[in-house]
Amino acid sequence: MAHGDITHIDIPVSDLAKAQAFYSGLFGWEISEMPGYEGYPMWQAPNKISGGGLAPRSDDFTQPRSYVEVDSIEETVAAAVASGATVLMEKQPISETSWWAVISDPDGNSIGLYEGASE
Repeated sequence: MAHGDITHIDIPVSDLAKAQAFYSGLFGWEISEMPGYEGYPMWQAPNKISGGGLAPRSDDFTQPRSYVEVDSIEETVAAAVASGATVLMEKQPISETSWWAVISDPDGNSIGLYEGASE
């Protein structure tokens, strides 16, 4: 994927089993857990392009969040902050070759950033 592409959408859920049944039944999404990411089932749409995860709902994660591919999280965060954004979560590793961070745009919308290679 290229800089600026939406790579992933997380949906906050309270009951993983119920959410898996709901989304797979309603949309035909394939949903399964990946080794090393237990408790975070990943979904893939029938087009085999769109996808994301069913993530545990929390006080600070109550709405779906899109993740945007960036060439550099550090550079993107700096540009976002200079344009009025705030950092909700600093850069964190996902794997040895990928990282994520979360910002809030000037209107308060939460946006995830993704840098790296998908496994």
